[in-house]
Amino acid sequence: MGLKAGIVGLPNVGKSTLFNAVSSSAKAQASNYRFCTIEPNVGLVDVPDQRLNKLAELVIPQRIVPTQIEIVDIAGLVRGASKGEGLGNKFLGNIREVDAIIHVIRCFEDENVLREEGAINPVSDKEIIDTELQLKDLESVEKKLGRVEKLARTDPKMKSELEVLLKCKQHLEQGKNIRELDLAKEERPAIYDLFLLTEKPVLYVANVDEPSMHTGNKFSATLKDAVKNEKAEVIVMNNSIEAQIAEMEDPADRELFMAEYKMEEPALNRLIRSTYKLLDLYTYFTAGVQEVRAWTIHEGWKAPQAAGVIHTDFEKGFIKAEVIAYNDFVQYGSEAAARDAGRLRIEGKEYVVKDGDVMHFRFNV
Repeated sequence: MGLKAGIVGLPNVGKSTLFNAVSSSAKAQASNYRFCTIEPNVGLVDVPDQRLNKLAELVIPQRIVPTQIEIVDIAGLVRGASKGEGLGNKFLGNIREVDAIIHVIRCFEDENVLREEGAINPVSDKEIIDTELQLKDLESVEKKLGRVEKLARTDPKMKSELEVLLKCKQHLEQGKNIRELDLAKEERPAIYDLFLLTEKPVLYVANVDEPSMHTGNKFSATLKDAVKNEKAEVIVMNNSIEAQIAEMEDPADRELFMAEYKMEEPALNRLIRSTYKLLDLYTYFTAGVQEVRAWTIHEGWKAPQAAGVIHTDFEKGFIKAEVIAYNDFVQYGSEAAARDAGRLRIEGKEYVVKDGDVMHFRFNV
């Protein structure tokens, strides 16, 4: 589906270190100087899902194909980016292209890692980026507002669009993000073409020191308190430890390393799952001897739309879907056993796919 999440943050907060850990196809240079990531690095990340592994144990397929999210490592932002400072325009342009933002915030003290903003202050760091994104959005809204105001004088239909833009302008001028505005569904078309930066969902990564990786620290606690009204999740992790785990090719070595740090799984798994959830995404599965595969859809999609993710012909020629709930598939151990137990359902075009459904589509070519 081409879903993208962009890693952003001030310089030297651990963005590229995190990217090195999550990316399965690219490595960004993690260096202690500004703008070491000049062009955004892109990597495809498997979404960890134990359900996929369990289905594979039952079906024993020739291959297992997880679903993926594209992760983009974007150059560090500086104060004044909205006016073109540093790599501002390029940075903000790259953010426009992603579906969600992973905002890395420094929550550790280390005199060896450069910091131009003074004492460690996660809330201030967050506000620097918020302000730059808000200023850029305000510029976009005001530009469109000038056009719509003229049209609204002669076209009554444009008045509702004008009201939405004025509401957004006022909200941004108050130093607030558009995602907190709770626009009604019918109001959103007024800003669709603006691709506003502060409308994108955000997940915060509190990059803490090693002793705080399980418990968090005073910095991550302050960050959590600051964003508690944003409906945003904060993931506490040590990016350096996560990068080390990701670099280990031997599963046994990884297990020993994680056991030493008392980790049941990499914190990255939580991060990737949370990003997936942030985008209101669901997973359904296809399970056969050739492959067991996870497919990404949006929450609320109906069966034909879900079929179209596999191939557009599946959606065009959709007839019916054979559906087994994941828990039923696991309980009975196979598609045949679930069918015999009456747990396989035949669903039509209006069926809303549920997260975890195991599906097989019937269609006309």
